[in-house]
Amino acid sequence: MVPAILNWSGGKDSCLALYDAKQSGDWDVRALLTTFQEDSSGQEDRVSHHEVPAHLMKAQAASLGLPLDEIYLPDQPANDHYEGLMRRALNLWTDRGIRNAIFGDIFLQDLRTYREQKLSMAGWTAHFPLWQQNTRDLAHRFIDLGFRAKVVSVDGQKLHRDYCGREFDRDFLNDLPAEADPCGEYGEFHTFVYDGPIFSAPVPFATQPAATRTYQMEGRALDFHFLRFHPTA
Repeated sequence: MVPAILNWSGGKDSCLALYDAKQSGDWDVRALLTTFQEDSSGQEDRVSHHEVPAHLMKAQAASLGLPLDEIYLPDQPANDHYEGLMRRALNLWTDRGIRNAIFGDIFLQDLRTYREQKLSMAGWTAHFPLWQQNTRDLAHRFIDLGFRAKVVSVDGQKLHRDYCGREFDRDFLNDLPAEADPCGEYGEFHTFVYDGPIFSAPVPFATQPAATRTYQMEGRALDFHFLRFHPTA
């Protein structure tokens, strides 16, 4: 088997990529690589874009039986700073004989090209086991396999606030508007996987009502909704 690390968000796409990598028998996934956004207000650091707190990500990795390689980013980091931190992480894994990274991206070509170019510069190869698969089929396969996930963030321009905090299940998929991607590939929503066939036990957590944050982007006020978690489950 080829040793690799897996780019990990804690959500359904990266989880399904991990499942498929394990099932293929081709890959020896050594670690999950995750970026956290540092919280300067004294609250717990959280996964970028998903807002899942660090303690849940660590519990998730422990249930999966894999080490979590944590990269901490300041608020709104410059791209050069982000890329420098990623290069440093890759160099550490290169020293251990690893030059392959697995991603859960499905069909965002610009993101794939960016990943491939940056990894190639470091002597690495990027792999995309879910690439260009039908997202409705992927969403249903994820559910049919027995994975369980919570919707933890929602783009308020694309989905109503009430979608945040729901279980990612068939009812959720059936309730999505026709223009929404079933896997949220256009940023409609993000998930946190807490149980499934590759977990040793469910990840315990407790939630609070969703919070709304408004961001100014190109002169527009945009609302995003995030599920809040209790500090400890």
